[in-house]
Amino acid sequence: MSGRFRVGAALAGVVVLTAGGLVAANWATAETRTKTDQKADPPVRPDAVRQVTGARSQLVAEALEAQLGPDSGVVGSYYDDAGELVVAVSDLSTAQLVRQIGAIPRLVRFTARQLNAVQSQLNRIAIRSSAGKVRSWYVDPVSGTVIVSVPKGARDSITQRFLSRAEANGDKVTLRRVAGMVTTTADDFGLRGGVQVDKNTGYVCSLGFNARTTKGTPIFLTAGHCTSGKPSFSRNGYILGNTYTSSFPGNDFGSVGVIEGWDQQGFVDGWGAGNVAVKGIAEPTVGSTLCKSGKSTGWTCGRIVARNVTVNYGSNRVVRGLFEHTACVEAGDSGGASMTGNYAQGITSGAALINGRCLEKYGQTNESYAQPVGEALESTHSRLILAN
Repeated sequence: MSGRFRVGAALAGVVVLTAGGLVAANWATAETRTKTDQKADPPVRPDAVRQVTGARSQLVAEALEAQLGPDSGVVGSYYDDAGELVVAVSDLSTAQLVRQIGAIPRLVRFTARQLNAVQSQLNRIAIRSSAGKVRSWYVDPVSGTVIVSVPKGARDSITQRFLSRAEANGDKVTLRRVAGMVTTTADDFGLRGGVQVDKNTGYVCSLGFNARTTKGTPIFLTAGHCTSGKPSFSRNGYILGNTYTSSFPGNDFGSVGVIEGWDQQGFVDGWGAGNVAVKGIAEPTVGSTLCKSGKSTGWTCGRIVARNVTVNYGSNRVVRGLFEHTACVEAGDSGGASMTGNYAQGITSGAALINGRCLEKYGQTNESYAQPVGEALESTHSRLILAN
């Protein structure tokens, strides 16, 4: 069966789905000390504003990527400033196919396989050796290259060695000099996403989303660096429960078993803007709007900048598969919820900070990172608790 025929069949399925109304500083993990101690739901396309056209366009892009495979001309997709979904392609025949089904093609130089190979190479170097002070790297459909971010002034030998290996890939790599350094950002009785949870180790994090496993166990999702070491958790002095699962580094998600008596809610705290109902999950799409809830910075909003980002938190703590966004995140926000409209996107992992504050407070664009929620749900064999 030809690749073009398979894509045609997949796009026919897209029509059926959309016709049915598919809804669409320091590198820091967000962890800080307390003041006293001084099978997942089906993904839903993000952005409620363009639920129908956005869902159709994103399904088309995903169908092209899945059916044509890594050797095809499809590099990725993103929303442009006008809200249109653009599919980055590396050959004219694929561009024509994208145009025929009503999407906007944009020609880039390299294939997905070529760029993914570069990212995989850099992942191996970082894990086996070190990335030094290099912040992150990911395949960028906008530029059609692998973006490698490194703090300004980072000139040590380990960083330079990593950059030399990256630059050996020539035009496939774009170096980006950035401010600040990246770090993980761990720092009412109704249990909602975004509220503070306290570790028995003297640090605090934020709750991501309430969930229930297929066996019926009540849990909440948070960051993996928050559950590392398997601590117990409490809220307002009352015990919540013990770590249920934990994955960090490599991933950055964990779960906590919730003891009987807690009112687990299908809402995320809007920090003065009311509770935000959770209605399902969404796949991160570059250009989509996003808001996050966390104990330190509350409810802040921005846009998704990149997906499948590899982040170097230092000391060989490398996390793969995160997405980057521009909402403000600071210490204590780790594990908190990120949302597009009423749909869960991810769990706060970390951010680039200057003097412990997000970059917008120094006149720059925020760099924040989140773990996609779907992977955490799949790993824990759980489903989100949704709003009634």
